[in-house]
Amino acid sequence: MPEDAPARPRSFWSGSIAFGLVTVPVSLFVAQRPSHVSLRMVDENGTPLRRRYFCSAEDRPLDRDEIVRGYEVEKDRYVVVADEELEALAPEKSREIDLKRFVERSQIDPIYFDRAYFLAPDRGAVKAYRLLARAMEDAGRAGIATFVMRGKEYLVAIIAERGVLRAETLRFFDELRSPADVGLPRLEPAKAERVRAVERAMGELVAERLDRDVLRDLEAGRLRELAERKLASGVDVVAAEAVAEDLEAEEGAEVIDLMQVLKRSLEAGPEGARRRGPRRAPARRAGDGELEAQSKTELYERAKALDIEGRSSMNKAELIAAIRRAG
Repeated sequence: MPEDAPARPRSFWSGSIAFGLVTVPVSLFVAQRPSHVSLRMVDENGTPLRRRYFCSAEDRPLDRDEIVRGYEVEKDRYVVVADEELEALAPEKSREIDLKRFVERSQIDPIYFDRAYFLAPDRGAVKAYRLLARAMEDAGRAGIATFVMRGKEYLVAIIAERGVLRAETLRFFDELRSPADVGLPRLEPAKAERVRAVERAMGELVAERLDRDVLRDLEAGRLRELAERKLASGVDVVAAEAVAEDLEAEEGAEVIDLMQVLKRSLEAGPEGARRRGPRRAPARRAGDGELEAQSKTELYERAKALDIEGRSSMNKAELIAAIRRAG
């Protein structure tokens, strides 16, 4: 490979296409590039924020070991499903794309397509790969297959185009709405003269091929240009300070900080919010019963203001004891 050639993306799954006595070792590559323009949630000082689950009943964020999964059987009633039970339901691990049947490509409505992947031949399988792709393309057929990836079974269509095999994960039939579900009107016969008028209008816009410029993301380009202009002028450019080690250990601690910033901004009004950045809450001496009445989030903020070490891993009782010792 030339030194200046772009690095080849890594495959994230490898196995074999298998049907009858045919086996073709392949690797799977995502066909889409990751978006180059994205916006992250940060606070007004540029600190990246993280999402966290929050208990509305107890008005506090939850630790990872407090979260379980539930299947909703009716409104606000759930059946709890343990991780071990989910693992028992998972399909058997396999390295095969099991081709179950071949159908006419026209039989697969594009509405079923979900996500596109490229299938690349593994070393030593190029001839078999080319043979399968050629045979499928000449016959105008696509393969319907299943395979297991990351503990989940997927239904896919294997499509051959210009000697290359592509896998399209498919939506299941019950995932799609029908025209009747969304209330589309019943089709009425159109008058011939109106049809001809529409055909003439279409003829004025006919192109020999689809121009790639039509497929460009103009909004992403405008966003990129805006960011570059602001960066060049130094307007609204913020750089976050290094995140404290205890905040990295406590998932979502930055979100707690953001809530404090918003609260102070609302109390101070728009002018005060622009002038001031987030401050640490002043340490207060805890009276009897005061700490017990506070939420774990509030206790964490008190411990943070007192610079109590190890606060990220403490439960509510431990935070109360540490704050009393520090106070």
